[in-house]
Formats: sequence, structure tokens, C-alpha cells
Amino acid sequence: MSDEDAALIAPNPDKTALKRVGEFVRARLAADPSIYRVPIDQAEIFASSDFLSSAECDRLIAMIDEVARPSETFDAEDHYAYRTSYSGDVNPDDSFVRMIERRLSDLLGIDLAWSETIQGQRYFPGQEFKEHNDWFDTRAPYWKEEKRRGGQRSWTAMVFLNDVEEGGTTQFVKVGVKVPPQRGALLLWNNALPDGSPNEFTMHAALPVERGVKYVITKWFRTRPWS
Repeated sequence: MSDEDAALIAPNPDKTALKRVGEFVRARLAADPSIYRVPIDQAEIFASSDFLSSAECDRLIAMIDEVARPSETFDAEDHYAYRTSYSGDVNPDDSFVRMIERRLSDLLGIDLAWSETIQGQRYFPGQEFKEHNDWFDTRAPYWKEEKRRGGQRSWTAMVFLNDVEEGGTTQFVKVGVKVPPQRGALLLWNNALPDGSPNEFTMHAALPVERGVKYVITKWFRTRPWS
């Protein structure tokens, strides 16, 4: 059975909500002249080149350095081989962080209460996050808890905080889209298809950094209030 078939047969209790959120955000981004849509049919991927200033990027980098620890995944058994970066949640009560969160929330038009805390990631040379999807596998043991905490992930917002000397590209592995780190640039994508089904074509990877250090922040939006 292919990954696509497996995703389609898995229970999808949030399908209607994912479809509704997708329609709303899609229209909102299409009307925003600062947003560019990547020209592919299989997935909805958007970008904006100057979402954060250099000073804002530097401040977030310092905050990430304060909280970074070895990254984990929802499948704890293999995360040490699969995701070798460092990551940590930045302080959600910091007024600067709240300002960045509100900016992302306003851009997508999704209530801030429906989003996870901003997570910062740091990659040293050789570190990576292999191919994965951000949406949850509803057949997995962790889904029971994630369903209670806010349901399925709808949209992902990721901001590159620095240029990288070499490597560190974000690659959507099934559609051939590669996005190199660019300081202050925002990358957005819908984790679902227009009908609300999980979109296997959003599978992506953080390719290994070859020279330098890579910093990003990521914020995931859910289908209902997150706790």
C-alpha cells in the first residue's frame, strides 16, 4: 500500500474543518500582493521574501540559543536518527514573540488560539530533518492526545532566520520544490488537500547543513483551539 493510499484510509475526523480553513486561508493569501504562490498543482505552498527584519531575526536566534535541545519527533523510537537538529519552544509570554505570532495569525486569518507555540530550530553542519509530513497520522498512538489538544494540523508557517553558507535547503520531496534559506523569508503550506484530506505531497525535508548554522522558526495551526 502506498503512503497516499494509507493516508486516504486513515480516519479523518477533522476533514470538514480542514476544508473550511483551507478555503478561507487560500482566498486570503491569494488577495495579498506580498504573497507568492509556488506554481505547482499537487500542494498549496506560498512564500514571502521579507516577513521579518534582520533585527527581528537576530532577536529570535538569540532566543532559540537559550532553549535549544536535541529535537524529538512524535515517533520517539527513531527520532535520534531521523531528526538531528536542536529545537525548543520560545517563550510564548514574551511580548516580542506575541507580536510575531499575531503577525502570522493576521496573515493567515486563523485565530491565534488555534496555533501551537512557536518552535525554534537550529541546525549545525551535518544536521537534518529527514522527509516527513506535518499532518498527524490518526492511526498512530499519539493521535488520541493530539486530537484532545487541538486536532489536526491545518497550515504550517516557517520563517528562515539567516542565510546559510551551504546546504540547509527545505525540499518538498514529492514535487521537486527546493527552498534555500533566506534571512527573513516566510514559507507557508496547507497540510491538506482542498477536500480536507491529508496531502502526502507536502512531505518535506530539511536537507543537511554543509557549512554554517541554520536557524528557523515554525508555527503550526490546528483545526480548533490548541492547549
